[in-house]
Amino acid sequence: MDDSKVALVTGGSRGIGAAIVRRLAADGMRVAFTYATKRDRAEQVVNEVNAHQGHALCLEADAADPAGIAGVVEHALDRWGRLDVVVANAGVARAGGIDTLPAEEIDQMIDVNVRGVVHTIRAALPHLRDGGRIVTIGSVNAERAPFAGAAAYAMTKAAVAGLVRGLARDLGPRGITVNNVQPGPTANDSMTVDGPAAHAMTKWLALPRIGTPEEVSALVSYLAGPEAAFVTGASLTIDGGFAA
Repeated sequence: MDDSKVALVTGGSRGIGAAIVRRLAADGMRVAFTYATKRDRAEQVVNEVNAHQGHALCLEADAADPAGIAGVVEHALDRWGRLDVVVANAGVARAGGIDTLPAEEIDQMIDVNVRGVVHTIRAALPHLRDGGRIVTIGSVNAERAPFAGAAAYAMTKAAVAGLVRGLARDLGPRGITVNNVQPGPTANDSMTVDGPAAHAMTKWLALPRIGTPEEVSALVSYLAGPEAAFVTGASLTIDGGFAA
């Protein structure tokens, strides 16, 4: 059996998630990742990784479905026989006043951004090796929400930060580190680095640009690697000075 480390990434078909899959594969890990829709996007990420002599596997699952996530963990174990790194990246964002945002949209954010993270970690823990790594992808909005309409989303990401602090205590005896990455404004499918939306965001930042998924994935790579063995229970913000 190959002794390469195995990582599981939720929501790995696009944006920050896809960058994390590519980076961990480039680091030499075998990476299983989930997608909820658009299988073609997920398969494109697999093909990109494999074209660079990496190993990736995409699996359809809703992050808010405990049975689905448990099945993904079992599939990865059947394929590669071990689990070393878990990155709970899947998330959704909806903007609106707490009194005007539809209740089902608030529930969806809680289901994916909070319950999804909990169920992912619960499914992985019995199989995660001692000395393993858990990384959650939160948001700088847990620390700062300077515009209206972010309350519900910020609530879900603040919950993740609290979860990480508690889990770090629970899992420390096993040598498992648990950390939270909090991106600020970052390029995605609807906001390119040099587009008008990105330029509008720079008024909130110390640096005159938004971030890239690859910059976030580099921080995840560090936390998943051996040099971060003494970092746990932390929320690390990567936001271009948004919260400064």
